Amino acid sequence: MPRDQRRAQLLDAASDVFTSKGYHAAAMDDIAEAAGVSKPVLYQHFGSKLDLYLALLDASCDRLLEVVEEALDSTEDNADRVIATMGAFYEFVSSASGQFRFVFESDLTGDGQVQHRLWQVNNDIADAIAVVVADDTGLKPDQAKLLAISMVGIAQVSARYWVSEATTQRIALAEAKQLVSNLVWRGIGGFPKTEHLNPKETSP
Repeated sequence: MPRDQRRAQLLDAASDVFTSKGYHAAAMDDIAEAAGVSKPVLYQHFGSKLDLYLALLDASCDRLLEVVEEALDSTEDNADRVIATMGAFYEFVSSASGQFRFVFESDLTGDGQVQHRLWQVNNDIADAIAVVVADDTGLKPDQAKLLAISMVGIAQVSARYWVSEATTQRIALAEAKQLVSNLVWRGIGGFPKTEHLNPKETSP
């Protein structure tokens, strides 16, 4: 099997094992067995269990950023753009791939490399949203970034709650996206386009 195909096969197997067992309970033996290869073959591609996990985390972060950027670029109508962007998080967590678990439900958040990657994807998404917010409201970049990171927080926490097993009577996907989008739009939609924000308007 070509090296890139073998690597993809190993990542698929590792994703299943990590998702079902969690990082700490998973063993390289488990992953090798799931992939149908020997452990030496596994180590030829990944030097450690952490390397495998970080590769999956990177792929998951890249995918989340991609779907959010696609949502932002999907329309010029701001209300529809909010719906698409908030909806991107819900589509991500409802995907059969289970990639969201590496971003939203990692059991390795105490690791510095994992922390950095999770911070980076949230920051990159907020930067992408902030550009649109600044363009459409006239807010300063730091003000737009604060609103953007707040929107990311709402989307991520609500989507994680929605998909959790603890939600025994889960709201339908379309309804969940609409509810959260309405909340965000009623907030961000209240900022008119202006050259400068009056400092008094930002006071508590």
